[in-house]
Amino acid sequence: LYKHVDLRDRAPHAGLKRPRNDTGNKVTVVLGAQWGDEGKGKVVDLLATESDLVCRCQGGNNAGHTVVVEGKEYDFHLLPSGIINPKSICVIGNGVVIHLPGLFEEAENNEKKGLKGWEKRLIVSDRAHLVFDFHQVVDGIQETQRQATEGKIIGTTKKGIGPTYASKASRIGLRVCDLLGDFKEFSTKFKNLVKQYQSMYSSLTVDTESQLKKLKEYGERLRPMVRDGVYYMYEALHGPPKRILVEGANAALLDIDFGTYPFVTSSNCTVGGACTGLGIPPLNIGEVYGVSKAYTTRVGIGAFPTEQLNATGELLQTRGHEVGVTTGRKRRCGWLDLVILKYAHMINGFTAIALTKLDILDVLDEIKVGVAYKINGKRIPHFPANMELLHKVEVEYETFPGWKSDTSAARKWNNLPQKAQNYIRFVENHIGVPIKWVGVGKSRECMIQMF
Repeated sequence: LYKHVDLRDRAPHAGLKRPRNDTGNKVTVVLGAQWGDEGKGKVVDLLATESDLVCRCQGGNNAGHTVVVEGKEYDFHLLPSGIINPKSICVIGNGVVIHLPGLFEEAENNEKKGLKGWEKRLIVSDRAHLVFDFHQVVDGIQETQRQATEGKIIGTTKKGIGPTYASKASRIGLRVCDLLGDFKEFSTKFKNLVKQYQSMYSSLTVDTESQLKKLKEYGERLRPMVRDGVYYMYEALHGPPKRILVEGANAALLDIDFGTYPFVTSSNCTVGGACTGLGIPPLNIGEVYGVSKAYTTRVGIGAFPTEQLNATGELLQTRGHEVGVTTGRKRRCGWLDLVILKYAHMINGFTAIALTKLDILDVLDEIKVGVAYKINGKRIPHFPANMELLHKVEVEYETFPGWKSDTSAARKWNNLPQKAQNYIRFVENHIGVPIKWVGVGKSRECMIQMF
C-alpha cells in the first residue's frame, strides 16, 4: 500500500524553501480616525465603484453610513455600502453581529430607493453571531440602570450590540451556523439563553415561541447567502487578482481597547479587527486609509478635549448637519484634534488619509487645530488612557486664518483657496501621513483626489 521513497533520489529542489511571494491579493481597509461619523461611507463608496469585494468585519447595525448616488440617499447600517455597486460582492464577516430583522428591513428600505439584486451579491459568514430582539431590550435596560446607579449612560445606540458581544465573550452566544443547523438544537440553546438573561434582568419578557418562528423564517431567507467565511476569503485572496475593500464601522476612539473607555463600542474598529473579523492574515493588508473630518465631532458622552461649547460649536453643528444617522442625536462639535489623529495612526499605520467636510469651515474667520495636550502646563507625548486625566488636559492650539470663500465647487487641488491648502498641508505634515482625498460636499463628485 505504501511505497517507500528515498528522498535522496528526489530532484535536488524538492526540499528547498518555497519563496514568499505568493501572498495573494491585498486588501484595502477604510477606518474611522476619530469618534465615528467621519464620512467613511463616502470614501468606501468611491473605492467600491472599482472593488470586486466589499467587506464588513465588526460592529452591527449600530453603524450608519449615508451614501448619495445620483441624488438618491441610501442609508446603510449592516449592509456594506458597496452593495449599491451592481458589480460588487459584499461580505458580512464573522466579527459582525447580525440582527436579522434589521438586516432585511434595511435591505427593503433601500430597495424602495432603487437598490436591486442585493440577495445575489451578499455573502454572510456562518461564524457571525446573532443579535436577538431581547439583546436590544437588555441594551436599553442596562442604560437605564447606569443612569440610576451612576447618573450617567454610555450613550449606546440600543441596537443590542454590546450585549451580543458580551454573550459571545461569555460563550453563550448563538451564531448563523447554529440557526442553519438542527433547529431543535438551536431552539433549546435559544431558550437557555433567554433564561440566562431573565435571571439577570427580572423585567425582561420574551415571547420565545413567536421569536423562534420568526427566526426560522429569517434563517431560510438567509440560507442561500451563507458561506464558510474563512474559506471564502482565502479563495478570494488567493484566486485571480481581485480588488478587495474592508469597510470599517465606528472609529479608532470608539475601539473597545484603544478608545475612550468606557464610552466606546464593543468591538475592535482599528486595523486588527479587519484580520480577526474576516479571518485574513496581516500579510494581506495593503492600503489602510484613515478618514477624518476637517474638524471633530462626537455623539453621546465621554471626554472630548477640543469640544467647543460656544457659537463655533453650534455653527459646526448646524452647517455640518451633525446629527447621527442611526440615532438622530445631535453631535457635539469642536476643532480638529491632531493628538487623536496621531494616536489613531500609531495603532492603524495609515498609508493615507481622507479629510472630509472641509467646506463646513468656509465661513470661519479663524480656524484652530489642537496639536498637543498639556497636563499641569507640561506637554504629554501620549493619549491618556485614564478618563479623569483626559478630562483635565489643556489643549495647545495652532491658529489659522479662515479662507472665507466657498470651496464646495472645487474639484481639483488648484481650485482650493491658498489658505485652505495651507491648512491641509499643515495637517498632513503634523500627522506624517499624506492626505489623498479632500471632501467638500455630500456627493461622490465632491471628493477631490490628490494623488
